[in-house]
Amino acid sequence: MKEEMLARLVAQAEGAGLPGRGDIVMIRALIEEASELGAGRALARLGLEDRRAEADMRELRELLRAWRDAKKAARGAAIGWAVRIVMALVLLGMAVKMGLIGLVKG
Repeated sequence: MKEEMLARLVAQAEGAGLPGRGDIVMIRALIEEASELGAGRALARLGLEDRRAEADMRELRELLRAWRDAKKAARGAAIGWAVRIVMALVLLGMAVKMGLIGLVKG
């Protein structure tokens, strides 16, 4: 198990009192094992330690991408409609101002 490997490396590092190349290798091994153990614990806490996690993450990314695309399309449609309404009001105002529509008596 990973915890056992890390415990053995720590014990070995404590027993090795000679400075030199072996210490660097030991430190790197300790860091690697501790990193793997920590990453595994973090994934387990998130519920992503099983084999389906990769497929679940892929599906979540696809859903998020679809949501962003839908949000972008809705924003574009809303802006398009707002521009059309403003243009229609401008044209209506111009028509009233020019007397093309009998709204103004005068």
